[in-house]
Amino acid sequence: MKRQLAILGSTGSIGTQALEVVAEHSDLFEVYALTANNQVDLLINQARRFMPEVVVIANEQKYPELKEALEDLPIKVWAGAEAIAQVVQAGPIDMVLTAMVGYAGLRPTIAAIKAGKAIALANKETLVVAGELITALALEHQVPILPVDSEHSAIFQCLNGANGNPIEKLLLTASGGPFLHKSREELVVVTKEQALKHPNWHMGAKITIDSASMMNKGFEMIEAKWLFGVAPEQIQIVVHPQSVIHSMVQFEDGAVIAQLGIPDMKLPIAYAFSYPQRMKSQAPRLDFNQYATLTFEEPDMERFRNLAFAFEAVRQGGNMPCILNAANEVVVAAFLEDRIGFLQMSDVIEQTMAKAPFLAKPSYEDYVQTDAEARRIAAELF
Repeated sequence: MKRQLAILGSTGSIGTQALEVVAEHSDLFEVYALTANNQVDLLINQARRFMPEVVVIANEQKYPELKEALEDLPIKVWAGAEAIAQVVQAGPIDMVLTAMVGYAGLRPTIAAIKAGKAIALANKETLVVAGELITALALEHQVPILPVDSEHSAIFQCLNGANGNPIEKLLLTASGGPFLHKSREELVVVTKEQALKHPNWHMGAKITIDSASMMNKGFEMIEAKWLFGVAPEQIQIVVHPQSVIHSMVQFEDGAVIAQLGIPDMKLPIAYAFSYPQRMKSQAPRLDFNQYATLTFEEPDMERFRNLAFAFEAVRQGGNMPCILNAANEVVVAAFLEDRIGFLQMSDVIEQTMAKAPFLAKPSYEDYVQTDAEARRIAAELF
């Protein structure tokens, strides 16, 4: 029996690479559902190629175009956020890849967990915003959460065979992005075009900006706390510009186990899809002769303040990581529209964290209200 997949965010960077994995292993996987936010033309092409049972477009204004384009095929066509939350609950689905961008991934992830679906998690904001809620639900419904981020997949792989030995430290590697060694004065005038030129990875616009500001690494630290049950003090960020070592685990005896590979997201996607087996891949192999030197350095949290904000948010807990995420989504969108400067993004995030109401024990409804309120506050600050 082929494993039936729902791919949320199929037109994004992770979604398109996930479909490449499916195409390479069509004997093992079948697409049951595809969802996208706005890219209706690409969604139509994907639907025609992979013939899912259901496609969903989040932007309801695009529904007529999608419906008309697929009228000749036996594919159900739905629209809206409610439809995405419903489709993940369909009986035949075995695994849901959550590759939607940002806070929007929270609701369908919760719905999928409650329906007992295995989660391949590429939407880190889900655990950033509501890690306590998500991990509790996954435990209650006995649902595995398999990490797709390259760093968390690396840690997950390093822990296979650890036989329950306690983790002393997780070492999350960071490329440092395109601005690693730029001075604060230089960062004042950097442009979105410069920020979008990541030296190693090809990713969507939002995550690429987050990488340039190092907010992405802060989010990954919070995600790692929930995925692996460690305290933030047990997570060390290590800047590794070559992006060969994807992350490491240090044990109580001082031994460090690392996972290495080329910077290719199809590798962790395939591992999540096929776990615990590994599938043969045509991806290029790591050639150590091309890497005479691997370097490491500490992150500069004075120039890249977002990383410090993430540690502060997780230290406070409650709804503070939700506030952090909401403010970040607002400022990244504004930066991509040339309405705010690169360093100004951090100023707005800091002020939003100070102004938004803090809740120590938020419910799901509280997260929804916090997200809306933090976005309103952030948008008024520039």
